[in-house]
Amino acid sequence: MATDATKDMRSLLVHGNEEADPLYHTVNTPIYLSSTFQSKNFGGHEEFGYSRGGNPTRRQLESLIAELEGGRFGFAFSSGMTATAAALSVLQTGEEILVTRNVYGGTLGALSAIFARWGISFRLIDTSDLGAVRAAFRENTKAVFLETPSNPVLDVADIAAIAAIARERHALTIVDNTFLSPYLQQPLTLGADIVVESATKYLSGHSDIIAGVAAASDETLAERLRSFQILIGGIIQPFDAYILLRSIKTLSVRLDRQIENAQKVARFLKESPAVDRIRYPGLPEDPGYAVNARQAIGPGAMLSFLLNGEYDIKIFFDALDMIVSGASLGGVETLISGPIYGSHRNFSKEQLEAAGITETMVRLSIGIEDAEDIIADLRQAFEKARRRP
Repeated sequence: MATDATKDMRSLLVHGNEEADPLYHTVNTPIYLSSTFQSKNFGGHEEFGYSRGGNPTRRQLESLIAELEGGRFGFAFSSGMTATAAALSVLQTGEEILVTRNVYGGTLGALSAIFARWGISFRLIDTSDLGAVRAAFRENTKAVFLETPSNPVLDVADIAAIAAIARERHALTIVDNTFLSPYLQQPLTLGADIVVESATKYLSGHSDIIAGVAAASDETLAERLRSFQILIGGIIQPFDAYILLRSIKTLSVRLDRQIENAQKVARFLKESPAVDRIRYPGLPEDPGYAVNARQAIGPGAMLSFLLNGEYDIKIFFDALDMIVSGASLGGVETLISGPIYGSHRNFSKEQLEAAGITETMVRLSIGIEDAEDIIADLRQAFEKARRRP
């Protein structure tokens, strides 16, 4: 997968947008911890003045993000939710946004608790259904917010088709690309206007920082994102920017291994009597398989399944040994969660039902451990959780 004439994506992750340190020519970007920079001349405006507005370490990260996402402008924030808020802030009072019906709970929370108070409305729709997307547009609909694959159901939306529908109606397409990362999918090259990611997840990959990124190609949109970043001040700190730059270098190696493991775990779960249904875009029979294969170079390493009623979900979680029960995803360790008790606990009963999220749904973020060890841990936990007559 090449994004320019000379570098494959895997090479870009390591060497993308390299800029030698002018003082010591370091291989790694230095951490510039200064909050302020000296002005050379009275009244002059240097490239860096105050780190909220710009910082050399952050600049290098943002330049890399823009290149990896296939955009012109990159932005790094203090969290994925800050990046999402920046993207949503391009809307104005009285405008509406259509949102993937099983969107991350934090995004729904921001729309409900903050943006709704500012007069920006939203509706949850099935973005995997192009007919439903077309039918949902109203006169004041000015954006579509997609998660693809979605969290946690793993629904897949056709980015190019939806971007074309939105463009015809003079609306924007915003894509949360957290589950796949730019290594596997580049929404901007498919027609999206803004892409956001929780960099805490796959871009970082080690469960050690909180960060978010966004990218765009349109200069007007980029200026709105930049204004939000600088005026609100939700910036990534230099040390975290350095950690993220370092972690991105191994993104392809980590995700390749995670996908390999996810394929094996998905096949195990598909055959397990403990599982009623599995969702994973890497399985040919999955509803999102064809679309995901067309717009991404891999299915990612996230999957979800419904636990059979003959198994106790609490006992299952408590019986896990190696697999870590907790929030977040995308780390080198396999993480498991129950969305209804975590990421989507703020969904109403009606919203959960519409999204297809039940009490027995389990979300798995597959790590880089040995696949057989992951499977063995699931197998023994299933056995302990099985209800006896």
